Amino acid sequence: MVNTQLFKTTPGKLAPAADAANQSGARAYGYKTRHHLAQLAATGCMTSTFHADAQAQLENVLTLAQDVDTAFLAKTAVYARQAGHMKDMPALLAAVLAQRDIALLQSVFGRVIDNGKMLRNFVQILRSGQTGRKSLGSRPKKLVQQWLANASEQRLLQASIGADPTLADVVRMVHPKPAEAWRAAWFAWLIGRPYDEAALPPATLAYERFKRALLSGKTEGATAEDLPPVPFQMLTALPLNDAHWARIAAQGSWQMVRQNLNAFARHGVFEQPGMTAQLATLLRDPEAVASARVMPYQLMTAFNAASDVPAEIRDALQDAMEAALVNVPAIEGRVVVCPDVSGSMSSAVTGWRGSATSAVRCIDVAALVAAALVRKNPRCRVMPFEQRVVPVKLNPRDSVMTNAAKLAAVGGGGTSVSAPLRQLNEERADVDLVVIVSDNESWIDARRHGATETMTQWEAIKVRCPTARLVCIDIQPGASTQAVERKDVMNVGGFSDAVFRMVGDFAGGATEVGHWVREIERMALDPQ
Repeated sequence: MVNTQLFKTTPGKLAPAADAANQSGARAYGYKTRHHLAQLAATGCMTSTFHADAQAQLENVLTLAQDVDTAFLAKTAVYARQAGHMKDMPALLAAVLAQRDIALLQSVFGRVIDNGKMLRNFVQILRSGQTGRKSLGSRPKKLVQQWLANASEQRLLQASIGADPTLADVVRMVHPKPAEAWRAAWFAWLIGRPYDEAALPPATLAYERFKRALLSGKTEGATAEDLPPVPFQMLTALPLNDAHWARIAAQGSWQMVRQNLNAFARHGVFEQPGMTAQLATLLRDPEAVASARVMPYQLMTAFNAASDVPAEIRDALQDAMEAALVNVPAIEGRVVVCPDVSGSMSSAVTGWRGSATSAVRCIDVAALVAAALVRKNPRCRVMPFEQRVVPVKLNPRDSVMTNAAKLAAVGGGGTSVSAPLRQLNEERADVDLVVIVSDNESWIDARRHGATETMTQWEAIKVRCPTARLVCIDIQPGASTQAVERKDVMNVGGFSDAVFRMVGDFAGGATEVGHWVREIERMALDPQ
């Protein structure tokens, strides 16, 4: 009699054999070149994560960027910036494009390098030598000069905040030739050369006069009404009073207000008449949330950190979360969402950055995705997993913040991506869509040969539910997945709200293989 354990009959079609290994050494399916580049561009922050170090991410991106055509490289850079809201990776891809196809870089430059921080990132990456040279080169230098020549005073002031390199370093490198007197005076002011103060543009001139008045101890010219409309970082080293801080808050952008709520509380802003209501109105404004391109997890960070602010502000952050999740789809049928709550998911979602390491963990993002789907799909079943499914009950009427916090509080232990699928099979449950949110580093359910356990269990589900679809959302940079890409399986990376739209599209009938890569391929290359 044959060994029935060795020759065990399994339900469903024969799942394809795994062709790669994940970071944990377990069997997995490798991504194709374009998908792999897209995965790194949407999730990689070029910092060390639980499973991948920064240098390895950089080397992978540089290798992959040479293996794809320049059109796809440019589209990936645009997608990573505009849809994925990433910073380091789009700048890196743009720097690679500067070596491979400068004309194509010129056509997308303004869409990738869309603010001063991105400009400084681009310059630093180019001069680091990692992309093949340590100088900007004449044509990339011209693109930087054009950015400086066309930027408004406010964009230049915002770009002047930050280092490595500073905007002054960039100006000294590229030697812009300003056509306007105000721009010439501003650049001279920036780099510490003699300048005609009367020629300075309005906000910068107001800043210089306000600073002089304040430091001299004069009241005239240094009141809250005299506060210049410049980035608040230019003002915080000055001896400001509570009224000054209230004015700073009133003039702040949506993102600036979101990032500085505790600072405002320390400086008495919410004690000023009307300020709490004014800032709450700004924070919950759907149009302001949309234009700020806020990631949902950034709202979670603000909500968790804002412990000393009025309840009205915390309520406004919850309203902003609902606005930020406008792309979460309402999906017909039986939906199951499976957030990974294993030990590795406790690492920071954007990797280790020293004192700047994000307080948001991978498990927080996975929990947020699950809570958002429950909010739009009240009958959605949630199956958190580690090496097994962890039972958690959620109230779909609770806020996204509340349910996300409840999910993020459970977990630990090893990772078995197949665990929720196995339980669905044991229950003989019918499903239409399963969404798994994980770092894909499954090892508890590792097999020595053949398909991954995830694909084996998925094939068993397909016997009962032939039209079911599986979406695997990967929120960490990696080179493999536990479910092979095909008509009924989509792998997508990232943690912006664009992922929700793709899940909805796929669930609604976008069944072609490579759905996510085609999303990137559809990006236009014409300047906008």
